[in-house]
Amino acid sequence: MAAQFGRRLRKGAVTTAVAAAAVAALSASQAPGATVDDHGRSTAADAQPSPDATAEDSGATGNSPYYTDLPPLNTPSPAPTDGTSTVSPVESEAGIPATVLDAYKKAAAELQESKPGCNLPWQLLAAIGQVESGQARGGRVDADGTTTSKILGPQLDGNGFELIKDTDNGAYDGDTAYDSAVGPMQFIPSTWAWAGRDGNGDGVKDPNNIYDAALATGHYLCRYDWDLSDSGDLDRAILSYNPSRHYVNTVLSWLEYYRKGTHEIPDGTGTVPGNRSDGGTGGGSTISPSLPSTPSAPHHPSKPSTPGSPRPTPPSTTPPSSGTPTTPPSSPPATPTQSVDHLEDSGTAKLTAMAGDAFAEKISTKAENAAGKGVAKVRIRFTIVGDTDATFTGGEKVATALTDSSGVATAPALQAGDTTGAFTVRATLIGRTVTGPDYPATVTQRVADTLVRTSDTALTCTPGGQFADAVQVKATYKDAVADKVGATATLIKSADDATENDKGPYFKDADGKTVRTLTALTTDADGLLKLPQLYADDTTGTFLLRITTAGGATLDVTLTVAAAADTSASPSPSPSASS
Repeated sequence: MAAQFGRRLRKGAVTTAVAAAAVAALSASQAPGATVDDHGRSTAADAQPSPDATAEDSGATGNSPYYTDLPPLNTPSPAPTDGTSTVSPVESEAGIPATVLDAYKKAAAELQESKPGCNLPWQLLAAIGQVESGQARGGRVDADGTTTSKILGPQLDGNGFELIKDTDNGAYDGDTAYDSAVGPMQFIPSTWAWAGRDGNGDGVKDPNNIYDAALATGHYLCRYDWDLSDSGDLDRAILSYNPSRHYVNTVLSWLEYYRKGTHEIPDGTGTVPGNRSDGGTGGGSTISPSLPSTPSAPHHPSKPSTPGSPRPTPPSTTPPSSGTPTTPPSSPPATPTQSVDHLEDSGTAKLTAMAGDAFAEKISTKAENAAGKGVAKVRIRFTIVGDTDATFTGGEKVATALTDSSGVATAPALQAGDTTGAFTVRATLIGRTVTGPDYPATVTQRVADTLVRTSDTALTCTPGGQFADAVQVKATYKDAVADKVGATATLIKSADDATENDKGPYFKDADGKTVRTLTALTTDADGLLKLPQLYADDTTGTFLLRITTAGGATLDVTLTVAAAADTSASPSPSPSASS
């Protein structure tokens, strides 16, 4: 896409100085080794091609237009995105349609798992989605995330745009002569062929699906081991998506705006930008820009090029002509989400789990219309609320699920953490605000039902001495290792009297004082508990050490204190004297 410097930088003409600076920045960013003079002018040496350039380089984006509207100057008010907010935001530009927002966050979470070093913020995907398609034309998508009508860029026939002849036999863009950029993130077919991803798990890689397109964009931006928390790598990644300095600056403006606060709005209610880089107006237009198409590596002075990877090249400086926009319907077609009247529980059993364990039951929520009939193919978000470290499988606090043919969505399994107590899982409909149920859940302490000694060696000691062997036990629960289980050890008076003994064996505290009850003990990862050194006073006899755990497991250990056996030999009688 060729940037139209001097046109609508903020819905108004920019100055000649700004335009000159932008051109200079563009030249510097795309000419390896390029320099500019004190006035921002490049020299003839700057025009030398990169040694990596080839005759086959296609100009990356085909000069398709993109939205140039910038965010408001005032800061948006942050608002929660879990469907609980009733605050009316001041700036409509800060609102992102629910399904589109969900797709960005889901893609960023996947990239955090697969490529944590990339540090991809979901707000960057949102910024690119805003510039490319106005957040899928204001969120006109169905519950699966697929746009309700195709978003197509202009025909790349070389007439004001890059010449890219058909590569997909019209499969994505419906044109068997030339390619066009497709979908909310505007991939051209030849790029989608290698960059496409399945982001919603339906087994299909569809550029018209926001989940698929957002995940593909995330992988595209992270493909060169770039660390997007570094401003230089961030700049290079965006420039690789569209080699236009004006484009980069526009995306960065939206990135910073979204970082200051966004909120969720219903699908189909977002605003569509009004200005394009080719001088046209946005509104309901389906024309948006495209991604690079040629799979060859971009010039990157600090990172080696990878054969077979996409390389952006400087766009044409000739102002592109406007493509023929395709106007969407005046009102979005009805979707299943719009027919949902309420959400209700669908037979979820009591949610209780021991700390560290998975919950045996899963949450099921049913979406129903006003007539009480289940609504299929709507997306429900499940959010964990409260002071807890419980998560869904995979470590996330938020999960989404699609309703089945009967209107029921089942959340992923809950995983209890170490924090005990109650919390709530809240079900909300993505795309609209409707009544939804809250699910109470409880995490109980870890327990054991069996305790056994790990050795059968007798535990004996002489008065005033110390026991040679330490007491070690193993805890289990339903024959499995019971780790991190709380336990107490007390020297008791007898099997029938659990009162703490006032004589006999004892432990020592940190100050060396006598202690006969130990609390706050915990089994280790293998369910083992090793007690401190035992000592004996001057009292002899048989004593009991009782160990108990949470859950009721109890074990009595016998301790014996006895005087040492006399090992000295008796004197032999003197022989009789011989007569």
